[in-house]
Amino acid sequence: MKNVLITGADRGLGYALCEGFLSIGWRVFAGRFMPEWTQLEELGRRFPERLIPIPLDVGDSRSAGRAAAGIAGTAGGIDLLVQNAGITGIADPQREILNPEKDYLLQLDGLIQESSLTHAFDINALGALRVVRAMKPLMDAGMKRLCFVSSEAGSIAASTRRDYFAYTMSKAALNAAVRRMHRELSPQGYTFRLYHPGWLRTYMSGKKNLQAALEPEESAKAALRLFLEEKDSERVLELTDNQGAVWPF
Repeated sequence: MKNVLITGADRGLGYALCEGFLSIGWRVFAGRFMPEWTQLEELGRRFPERLIPIPLDVGDSRSAGRAAAGIAGTAGGIDLLVQNAGITGIADPQREILNPEKDYLLQLDGLIQESSLTHAFDINALGALRVVRAMKPLMDAGMKRLCFVSSEAGSIAASTRRDYFAYTMSKAALNAAVRRMHRELSPQGYTFRLYHPGWLRTYMSGKKNLQAALEPEESAKAALRLFLEEKDSERVLELTDNQGAVWPF
């Protein structure tokens, strides 16, 4: 049986990916950050032997270490890691867009708060490094597949956003971190997938975004295909969306 760890598994895309991997026979270690969210308990009743919720705060190296120890004690190792956990970094989740009738630059002080920026970097970019560092000893003998959920927001060349400073900058940093890891770990047999899931109806803004284009389950199906498929060449790192299109970094 193959083993996968999925961070940010409580809801949204992370939860949908748990369900997807379970449906094809994998054992899933579901990284939990919000124990008050009960969807994983419901999923566990359907897959009691193969869904293993595990406390995991990607912003805390000690939490990542404890999660790795728990996985090692249960399964010995993991084959595939999905770094999905992420935040918007907006201090006020309801304040999502700039007012086009006002001067753009005058609003920066209100929209950019240093604490929100640093927290977004800590979770969205540094969190990926923490989890890989903690889990790598468990992956060296397995499939060695590292998967990261990014966004078009992190594409310096293609993003057209005028808001979400913390989110866009931290996702760009994640892309840079994944490229760096790709260069270091590819010679060791590791393979990488970098995924742009699309505009999802998730709770990242504090409430479910009903204006978005896709349910998490729809994007999870495309992610599952991307994460599991074999490529002709693993030498090139690509940011791929839910339609299979490749985005520039």
